[in-house]
Amino acid sequence: MVEGLREEGHGDKKDEPWWPKMQTRQELIESCTITIWTASALHAAVNFGQYPYAGYLLNRPSLSRMFMPEPGSPEYEELKTNPDKVFLKTTVPPLQTLLEISILKVLSRHSSDTLYLGQRDSPEWTKDQEPLLAFERFGKKLSDIGNQILQMNSDHKKWKNRSGPVKVPYTSLFPTSEEGLTGKGIPNSVSI
Repeated sequence: MVEGLREEGHGDKKDEPWWPKMQTRQELIESCTITIWTASALHAAVNFGQYPYAGYLLNRPSLSRMFMPEPGSPEYEELKTNPDKVFLKTTVPPLQTLLEISILKVLSRHSSDTLYLGQRDSPEWTKDQEPLLAFERFGKKLSDIGNQILQMNSDHKKWKNRSGPVKVPYTSLFPTSEEGLTGKGIPNSVSI
């Protein structure tokens, strides 16, 4: 299976010096760890953290419809005399803006039936005790991480970056979430 992944699934990369050889158990563990991190926590941190920031479009306009005016041009003179009008000419039209915010909101929401990393919908996913105990230890570590994030968010003296004037706590790698737009939670699967 590993050989197929390495040589068939990514045959174009198999001879690159940076591509993992996956000839030892440790190399396989490292490759799996990178894949799991990328498809779970990294994706969740980028995806679910984007709406609180980018949902307010002035923080992140999706594009500018014109270049910055060159000094001496008529557009530059207009920029100097009426910057608000020039700014509005560069921004995305209202319908496109509404569409972008709506898509961002849908992609950043958690549904009520979301399963998070370390959760299973079927308690009988295996009868083997060793993986069940390992899964239980993993779930405990995730719970500990969530508690550590909560504790760090509440320690305003030590962690000043956790609560500035707007009182926005760190939530990006919090393991679980409630339904809705929360900016936290690492789903058990990635759908995009």
